[in-house]
Amino acid sequence: MSGAGHVLILAGRFDPTCDLVVEELNRRAVPVFRADMAEFPLRLTLAASLSGDRWHGTLNNDRRTLDLASVRSVYYRRPTRPKFPEQMAAEARKVAETEARWGFGGLLTALPCRWLPPPGRAADAEYKPLQLRVAADVGMSVPRTLITNDPGAAKDFAHSLAGPLVYKPFFPVRGTVRGQTAAVYASLVDPGDLPHTDIATTAHMFQEWVPKAYEVRLTAVGGRIFAAEIHADSEAGHIDWRSDYDSHTYRVCDPPPEVATGVLRMLDRLGLPYGAFDFVVTPEGHWRFLEVNPSGQYGFIEQATGLPITAAICDYLGETGHDEHP
Repeated sequence: MSGAGHVLILAGRFDPTCDLVVEELNRRAVPVFRADMAEFPLRLTLAASLSGDRWHGTLNNDRRTLDLASVRSVYYRRPTRPKFPEQMAAEARKVAETEARWGFGGLLTALPCRWLPPPGRAADAEYKPLQLRVAADVGMSVPRTLITNDPGAAKDFAHSLAGPLVYKPFFPVRGTVRGQTAAVYASLVDPGDLPHTDIATTAHMFQEWVPKAYEVRLTAVGGRIFAAEIHADSEAGHIDWRSDYDSHTYRVCDPPPEVATGVLRMLDRLGLPYGAFDFVVTPEGHWRFLEVNPSGQYGFIEQATGLPITAAICDYLGETGHDEHP
């Protein structure tokens, strides 16, 4: 790992993926400063001034002090929201949180260093309609898709397909129902249930069902690709593997050259150094793109297959150079 300086870790306190990166950086004797927005402003303070074309200053928590000029790269891993005194009024809390985002967050994005992933670009890349368009534009095969709040349009789309229909949320939906943790996954839709009046309540995404031999989680880091087959042995896992991790078996695989090229072109188009891609592989061996997560989990793949994804992330964080527009 070349260069000098700290890797700043911005992540939730109990993120297991982040823990893997921190452990590997520690093994390489790379200095790490780990922080979470939940520490700000009660246990994390900042002071910085602009001198010439650079910001100079420090971050301080109850463990150590970081010289901002020493930051060589930032690993951005879903940091949580700032925490303010409980007695603070709701309106004041709202203003303070906005100022923390644009002030503290803005200061960090102004540092001339490398980010994985760049937060602005990662936020844009979360939009599924954008992902699907870019994937198709770079030559990957994308399922037929409809986005609508018109029940009649959903019915017409279902009738135009030769096979089943799938509903997918645009963003992970998780919460608590009657005291139990609940999540919304991809689900098969009976065309006979359409049109359904609930569709009119908000935007919905429907896709053709793609027959699958198995799925693939492909993780790309700094131009390197790591792919693993996911074989789900339950009905729920066959529809959406995230719904039943216990049913999985994994196998390392190599993507077809055209898929590997498309993946790298898509990340370049989105301005991302990292992406966790999901594909369906049909019984005929065709790879169909489903989605890419710019900060997706990879630890379960590495643990099951031994693919050196953590090492690749740390290699990228340690390289010289920077992203000018994170």
